[in-house]
Formats: sequence, C-alpha cells, structure tokens
Amino acid sequence: MKTLIIYESIHHGNTKKVVDIIGKVLKAKIIKAENVNIGTLREYDLIGFGSGIYYGKFHKNINKLIDKMPILLNKKVFIFSTSGIGKKKFNNSIVEKLKEHGLENVGNFSCKGHNTYGPFKIIGGIAKNRPNEKDLEDAKNFAENLLKIAK
Repeated sequence: MKTLIIYESIHHGNTKKVVDIIGKVLKAKIIKAENVNIGTLREYDLIGFGSGIYYGKFHKNINKLIDKMPILLNKKVFIFSTSGIGKKKFNNSIVEKLKEHGLENVGNFSCKGHNTYGPFKIIGGIAKNRPNEKDLEDAKNFAENLLKIAK
C-alpha cells in the first residue's frame, strides 16, 4: 500500500512528532502541504492529512490544498490533529471537504499538543509536554490499525 502523509506543524512541532510515528508505521512519504504536487496524488492508495488546530480548523495550507484537489475516487484518507484540548471534533472541519473530492475517510486521530497561541501565551500555554509518550503510543496504535483497515 503506497501511502502519503500531508501535514502542517508550525509552532511547537506537536503535529510533526505524530507525523513521524504514523509515517514510520505506514512506511509513508511525508510532505508539507505547500510542497505537494497535486498531480501525484493519484499514485497513492492512502493519504493522510495532519495539522495543528487553529481556531477550530486545520491549517490554511491544508484547506487550500484540499480546495485545489481533483476528484479522487476509490482513494482512502485518514485525518489527524493536535490541539490544546485534543478533540477529534476538530477533524470534522475537513471531513466533508474530503468527501466532496470522492475520498473515503478510514480513520481519525487527535491528541493534545502544547498550545501557546493567543491568550494561552500569557499563562505559558496549555497541554504542556504534549504530545507525550502515551499520545505517541496511541498514534502508533492508530497507524497499526490503519494498516488493517485500509487494505
């Protein structure tokens, strides 16, 4: 199974830590959103989209990329994110967009990530030291499960 992970990790590298774990398990090619060649997406069986969460949404580069993507029928995707509160509900911001492009979502993952954005900076941030070892182990288990689901 040929896998690509498209991601954005900006402030503290939270999402990059998760990308590295998932990418290793899936033996995936890993690329930042702004470097994706849309013409090559058809080459992949499974495509992951990962981002930190900014005001409840995926990074603007992920959203712009999805908006430009062609219809990709019979392709499977998974979504993952990091945020100060670590809720999967933030992944919903791109689920429908991906569905509109003919993609089948086969998994969602989210965990906490250190967040010092906006007013959180004043107090030194929330979710300090996250993602932690347990979060990364959960990401590994998520990826291992994807191997079973996405075949």
